[in-house]
Amino acid sequence: MADAHGDDLAESLQSLFTNVSSMVKSELQGTNNQMDLLEKMNVRVAAEYDDLGDVAAGLRVFAEQMKLKSGGFDEFVGQMDAIEKQVSEFEAVVSVLDRYVSVLESKLRA
Repeated sequence: MADAHGDDLAESLQSLFTNVSSMVKSELQGTNNQMDLLEKMNVRVAAEYDDLGDVAAGLRVFAEQMKLKSGGFDEFVGQMDAIEKQVSEFEAVVSVLDRYVSVLESKLRA
């Protein structure tokens, strides 16, 4: 009976160790799967950041080109400001002449 009891104990212990081993193996496999998933996610995110870097570089080049193009407009803006100043001066002269002509007309009618 001691032998049968010892065999039952040995079988129970063997079953326990097998089940614990299976559980640990499953836990390790789950952790390994999570690590694989995390690695794939990191690769995907790295690719996204590379794409965003390319977009940012393109935007930087575009901004520099726009800055160069707008620099060419500075000369025209200066010319337009000078023309606007001349027009204002011309309008002032026309206003003075208009008043002078009005005075002359009133003298001729009198």
